[in-house]
Amino acid sequence: MGVLMSRRQTVERVQKVSLAVSAFKDGLREQPSTRRRAEAGTARQGTLEQEVQEGEEEALAGPSQPEESSASKAAWERLRDGRGVEPEEFDRANRFTPPAFIRPKRELHDDEPPDISLEQREQILNDEMCEICEVWTAESLFPCRICHRVYHDGCLRRMGYLQKDSAVEVTETAHTETGWSCYYCDNLNLLLTEEEMYSLMETLRNCKIIPESCLTLDDFLHYKHQVHKQQFERTMPEAQEDQAALQFNALDPDKKGHIEWQDFLSHESIQLLQKIRPQNALLRLLTPKERERARTAFLALDQDHDGFIGEGECRQARHTWFRKHQKEMLSCNVSISHVGPISEGSPASSRNGKSPEKILPATKQEETRSVDWPGFLRENVAYILAARPNSAALHLQPLA
Repeated sequence: MGVLMSRRQTVERVQKVSLAVSAFKDGLREQPSTRRRAEAGTARQGTLEQEVQEGEEEALAGPSQPEESSASKAAWERLRDGRGVEPEEFDRANRFTPPAFIRPKRELHDDEPPDISLEQREQILNDEMCEICEVWTAESLFPCRICHRVYHDGCLRRMGYLQKDSAVEVTETAHTETGWSCYYCDNLNLLLTEEEMYSLMETLRNCKIIPESCLTLDDFLHYKHQVHKQQFERTMPEAQEDQAALQFNALDPDKKGHIEWQDFLSHESIQLLQKIRPQNALLRLLTPKERERARTAFLALDQDHDGFIGEGECRQARHTWFRKHQKEMLSCNVSISHVGPISEGSPASSRNGKSPEKILPATKQEETRSVDWPGFLRENVAYILAARPNSAALHLQPLA
């Protein structure tokens, strides 16, 4: 935009000089008509530049729907840029400038298996200065449980990322074993590359999904049916519809009858990553803290220390990544990395008094199949990534 404005100013200067030369040559009587021509030329030039700018924005945003409102266009732009929900009435006076998110790019070696050793533990080190203000104030810094960044609660408020309802949760959980995810790690959509993001936006547009809106169960199932039909050119089987309904319940832990936009977007982002990227590429997204939690989980399950666990134990671990603090359990200090027998009445096996999924007993085949450390990581990586958001929703429902 800054480039276009500078061009417009240049055009206006040229027109003014031309106007003065014409007035000097042709006389003052012809000056009004010349001015009108100059103004018409400037207006025409401005209109042309606006059309070029709008065309470039439409090309970046993808195919547009007819009669799309300005609010909807702004929502699509926020989705494309990974900025999240920014209501127009949100007052940014006396606030820091939000960061410019840069989407990742795929590297040539991403699909190669990474070297993640079970025996070699990793040293976890957090930054010493606040990510926002770059000031060190020791104990008043709140660390992210996923990455190395630390923050002041005041800086988070000035950024607009910490509202009144979440301030208490951050201050009470950031220094516990469960921890708190910063605004980078909380948004799974930021894991997508530009190409993957355009693909997701095209799917959402084709299915008439309105960005930043809540989805009911009917909306969610209708969307899943459309996506399945577009991909496979046939109706979605009843078993998959039942699984989609279970996923909706997992995204709506408070039983409000709808799922929030950010939870839906995180679910779709992790689903797209599973479809497009191989497991080796997903493993490269894990942070040192996540890899260390995975080691702790595997070693806790490997009771005989032979480097193998059963399939049933591996499947059970998929449910444990989503163990997060509930508001009534903030003082319990439950570890997300603890993996052990889940009793029917334990806090980890229920949410709001009702279990979101039922863990079936291991079959004979599961008891005999062994899973080593690399296999454990590959089978759990998507669930580890899906557990990043602070929301109580399960963004990737483990299969029963």
